[in-house]
Amino acid sequence: MSVPKLRFKEFDGDWSPYVLKDFVSFRKGKGISKADISENGINECIRYGELYTTYGQVIDHIHSKTNVSKSECILSKAGDVIIPASGETQIDIATASCVLYDDIILSGDLNILSHEENGSWLAYYLSSAKKLEIAQLAQGNSVVHLYSSQLKDLKINKPSKEEQTRIASFLSNVDEKISQLTQKHELLSQYKQGMMQKLFSQQLRFKADDGSEFGEWEEKLIKDIADVKGGKRIPKGYPLVNENTGHPYITVSDMNRSYSIDSTNIRYVPLEVVDTIKRYTITDKDIFISVAGTLGIIGKIPTEFNGANLTENADKLTNLKCHQDFLIYLLDSGYLSELIESTATTSAQPKLALYAIEQLEVQIPCPEEQTKIANFLSAIDQKIEVVAQQIEQAKQWKKGLLQQMFV
Repeated sequence: MSVPKLRFKEFDGDWSPYVLKDFVSFRKGKGISKADISENGINECIRYGELYTTYGQVIDHIHSKTNVSKSECILSKAGDVIIPASGETQIDIATASCVLYDDIILSGDLNILSHEENGSWLAYYLSSAKKLEIAQLAQGNSVVHLYSSQLKDLKINKPSKEEQTRIASFLSNVDEKISQLTQKHELLSQYKQGMMQKLFSQQLRFKADDGSEFGEWEEKLIKDIADVKGGKRIPKGYPLVNENTGHPYITVSDMNRSYSIDSTNIRYVPLEVVDTIKRYTITDKDIFISVAGTLGIIGKIPTEFNGANLTENADKLTNLKCHQDFLIYLLDSGYLSELIESTATTSAQPKLALYAIEQLEVQIPCPEEQTKIANFLSAIDQKIEVVAQQIEQAKQWKKGLLQQMFV
């Protein structure tokens, strides 16, 4: 039986079997290059790469414009579903979006599916229930391609248009909620960046608990307030395991922009060999800084990874003579990025020298003001993290819905 697991109660009966060519006519977009895009363009357009970077399953706002004449181009019909005709990977190319408007210029490398169904429903359906099947149709190595001739025989189970519309409306509301949360996350992040700029430029100052003014900030070198130590690579030949049965080995790929560690893929040095190697360890009292590859990621490790090995591509600040969170925020406010821009080597793998970090000049307030600044910014970070978790929960909820609402 072709019946979804999750269904609105007003609908019943099987979904009817079709193949795409039974109810879809296929067209191909026509080239609009990146050079043709203009902020002051008079015609709205969609380029295939934007399906990966900009749009979801429903395109209700057009981001790009061009001055290329519509008479030279292929134009959308409201409800058209577009699928990339080329991409980097098979799974990436298997994405569909519905264009809600007539007469939008559709660039080359786009498969255009015109029909009389609910286009939003079809885009959600193809991007979820049929994603793996579409990916398997794509061909190529460094660049994969997907043609209408490959899509035309794709099997589709189709409900009534009324049920299609109900499903599409519900999922669009879910996407709108995710969009609102994402915008809230962006606004909070922008607010934090603005406050950091004001706090560390001393445009905005806190006062002591008794209402008195804090003293002047002092200029210091990083080496005056912390010991800078380099990480060390585990010697070649020593095994690393994925199971949490040894000593954690923190690498740059484990570090994230949230001042912490992504524990998902951390590897471990087996306990039986951990004492045979020279180790450079880091604790939750230290600060890590990535100094090779992806430069300037900064933060501290969670308590459960106390004593972890630190990769050679990261330095640590230890024996801190200032508030740990304050120093993290201070460095992230621009000091570290400016240091990278001015001193990092430009080899195949850019690197930031340990001595450059040691000699970095910073402005430091008294301990009480450090604490107030750190607590204030930490409170904003907590709000940002809550919203990030809400976004992830909403995405997982949507994923579960998609798995149950289509067949």
